[in-house]
Amino acid sequence: MKALVQRVSRASVTIDGRETGRIGRGLLVLAGFRDGDTLDDLGWMASKIAALRIFPDGSGNMNLSLLDTHGAALVVSQFTLHADATRGRRPSFGGAAEPGLARKLYDSFVDRMRGTGVETSTGEFGAMMEVELVNDGPVTIMLESPSERPR
Repeated sequence: MKALVQRVSRASVTIDGRETGRIGRGLLVLAGFRDGDTLDDLGWMASKIAALRIFPDGSGNMNLSLLDTHGAALVVSQFTLHADATRGRRPSFGGAAEPGLARKLYDSFVDRMRGTGVETSTGEFGAMMEVELVNDGPVTIMLESPSERPR
């Protein structure tokens, strides 16, 4: 699993003019899944994101997490995180999980995020979404689950 995490002042998802998710201060999580992802990967990623210390403390140092700040997460499925653009000019998405599996992984990941105690909103799996955000900092971090990293 890969997750691109952006610290935001606010973020929202709109589909066909209908807002499906909105958060204030927190993290926008673009989540991409592949065939080899496990439930352990999803749990690891949810715990990592909830406890990631990227919010400023009273001294301005990044020492606080979503759990510390009572921030929210907006999770959006993003299969393009597994794009391979090493050859040619059109990316290949063969590394991404097929849609049926990816939907199950996405739903399980959202459940695990909610299980950490973080208020979690979502987009809609497989939909064409408009994502609006105000990146705070800016702070953007790419995370990969343990099974994603080369051994």
